[in-house]
Amino acid sequence: MAAFLIADVLIKDDQWVPEYAKHVHLIAAKHGGKYLSRSANIDVLEGKPLENTLIALIQFPNKESALAFANDPEYAPYSQARQDGTESRFQLIDDTDVAGTIPYLSK
Repeated sequence: MAAFLIADVLIKDDQWVPEYAKHVHLIAAKHGGKYLSRSANIDVLEGKPLENTLIALIQFPNKESALAFANDPEYAPYSQARQDGTESRFQLIDDTDVAGTIPYLSK
């Protein structure tokens, strides 16, 4: 079952960005992760906008792979640098349909 890591990031100090951007996608790939987007082009269609500078969406083969990425010792210094320079929220969702009415998604 695929898993998607959604990162909402509000950059406060951007010193961490160049090294993070250069290396972290490779660490994600080591765990089967593929960035679907890492964008600052955020258009709010409904509701109150979140305070964020960018949103990243990374697809992993499963939840275990996503957790392995998040807990990889190689990722730790980049994660710490991001946390120090941002307010960020990482959320992990799977590819299920809670209502069970979309036939191509698991219930």
